[in-house]
Parts: sequence; C-alpha cells; structure tokens
Amino acid sequence: MIFRPYHYFETGCAAYLFGCGGLGECAVVDAHEKDVDAYQAFARSKGMRIAYVFDTHVHADHRSGGPALARQAGAPYCLHESADVAWPFEPVRDGQVMVLGNTRIRVVYTPGHTPESVSLVVTDLRRGQAPWFVLTGDTLFVGAVGRPDLPGRARENAAELYDSIHEKLLCLPDDVEIYPAHFSGSVCGAGMSGKPSSTIAFEKRWNPLLSKSRAAFVEALCEVPPKPAEMERNLRINQGREASVS
Repeated sequence: MIFRPYHYFETGCAAYLFGCGGLGECAVVDAHEKDVDAYQAFARSKGMRIAYVFDTHVHADHRSGGPALARQAGAPYCLHESADVAWPFEPVRDGQVMVLGNTRIRVVYTPGHTPESVSLVVTDLRRGQAPWFVLTGDTLFVGAVGRPDLPGRARENAAELYDSIHEKLLCLPDDVEIYPAHFSGSVCGAGMSGKPSSTIAFEKRWNPLLSKSRAAFVEALCEVPPKPAEMERNLRINQGREASVS
C-alpha cells in the first residue's frame, strides 16, 4: 500500500492519500482546497489514478478541496448518504466496502460531530484480512474527540458521538492505527495532542474522555470554546451554497 499523510500544522488539519500501488488506484480523504494539484501530482508520480475522493464530513474549519479534486480526477466525490450539500456527490452508506485493487475501504457511519460523519476502516489484503488503520475524521482524535456543537443540538450530538466511538470505533482491534482529520492547533475539538496518529489501544488507555460514563462524556463536551466566526462561511462554501473566493 502507498500511504501519504498531509499535515497542515498552521491549522492542525490532516488529509490522506492512500491506495494500491500495484494496480495503481488510490483515494484522497479530507482534501484541502489549496492542495488539489499536489494530490494529483503525487498520485501521478506513483503511477496511480485517484479513484475516490472522500470527505469524512462537511468541514467547517477549512475549505474542502473534495469537489474540485473529484472533478479534475474524474472520480466520485463521496459523502455519507445523509449529507446536506448542493454539490453532486456519490452517497455512501454504513458498511459499504469500496475497492482499490488490494486495498479495501469500509465505511462506518459515526455521527455526532456532524450528522453525516463517517470513519473509514482500511485493509490491505497483501498484509492480511484484518483492518490496518481507520481514518476517524472529526469523531476521534489523539487524546480528544470532536466538538458536538457545530450543527447545533450539542447535547444530543454529544450522546451520538459517545455511541459512535464506543459502539463502532472502540470495537476495532486494539492494534488498529488511528489517523484523524485534526491534531493540536485545530478548533474542531479541545485538548488534542500534537501527535497526529495513535492506535485504538492507546486511546482506550490514555484518552481522558473515553473512560467517562455516557452522562459525564456529554457534560464534558458541552463545555467547548465559542465557534470562530469564519466557520459559518466555510460551512456554506463546503456545502456548495456560497462561492469560494480566495
């Protein structure tokens, strides 16, 4: 497997390109607007075509490059089927498996940060049948979890987030690696580590929010800093309801 993370240290964001080098197919997850050409160039340098473009959710902290990259690459732009956007997109559902040569992507619906949030569990068949890593979007971070207040209904969303993490992500094998969409410096959660990756076992042991009861988890997540003003505009742009002007 070819795996390339993109870390944006000024904003605490991450994007990912990965796929099957042997058969030359890859996916890009949580692309940023400014790096659309860079993802294409890297894929070409490895003899790969971009077969899928995913956003794990509709982002509010930065402008997504997903729709533009999908158009340029001639690939489907994938969001959970519940996503409320004006863009044309390929709806994906919980449990759906996408194929990239020897790489498999299983969609796991993990609402809470936003109603349409998904995580992507990735397996490399040349390595084995067990999952290798999971791209957790803004659901589970290193040392923290996503904020639940962006779409409103913070308390209800926090309860959904607890269920998504405990009933879906923490059920993965302990050695599965975690690659979230953010690390320290992002406004999409509080208390994130500056380390951009982890494992299921490490988060079970050290993430302070994961040892809380459901009620205590909800209370803790309702104490979040105010939303930056630009989040509302970024959200409208990423929904395709306002033009992006650099």
